[in-house]
Amino acid sequence: MLRPVSEDVHVLTVGFRMGLFEVGGRMTVIRLPDGGLWVHSPVRFSPEVRAEVDALGPVRFLVAPNLFHHLAVQDWAAAYPDAKVAAPAALRRKRPDLRIDLELGDAPDAGWAGVIDQAFIRGMPKVDEVLFFHRPSRTALVTDLAFNFHRADSWLLRAYLKLSGGWQRLATTLTARALMKDKAAVRASLDKVLAWDVERVVVCHGDVVEQGGKKALVDGFARL
Repeated sequence: MLRPVSEDVHVLTVGFRMGLFEVGGRMTVIRLPDGGLWVHSPVRFSPEVRAEVDALGPVRFLVAPNLFHHLAVQDWAAAYPDAKVAAPAALRRKRPDLRIDLELGDAPDAGWAGVIDQAFIRGMPKVDEVLFFHRPSRTALVTDLAFNFHRADSWLLRAYLKLSGGWQRLATTLTARALMKDKAAVRASLDKVLAWDVERVVVCHGDVVEQGGKKALVDGFARL
């Protein structure tokens, strides 16, 4: 189930429906230098998924990367009470029932600062997405800011992505652009992202960009 995309980066892709669209979902597990695991956008918890994750190492961090990708975090937090839950500060208001130990911003927590950089995307207050960059593998993590679908069973999803200018390429969607309230703030936040030396891009929705990641990000965020 978990698929390695580099030595210390594994992904797990599951089915997930967003409104009318079956867009799937992807969790990324990064092994930190101390052997602990950093889990980005946890998917639905199950004994089978837990067994696969536990085989990689002890879970240290559970990361909700924006205000939407939090649905499974509570189950993971209950299963791993010693793991720290990291999320945007505004998620406290949306999910007062969810334990949040670390608030995500521009600066990485000391627990992963040595290997993972991050950028908080300002100007989209209903999203508050944080993008991440695993320096050793040159892998960027994007949640809802861009999709990358090269195939889809649903004609409705294909039509939506074509209207968005994002069919068969990494790109922002109509929804993401509609949620942008301050374009200048968004672009300023993305300057940090576009300076990363990215080779691979792992998106939560769509296909992993295995190479040429920096150009894919520059082209994909052009409309923002």
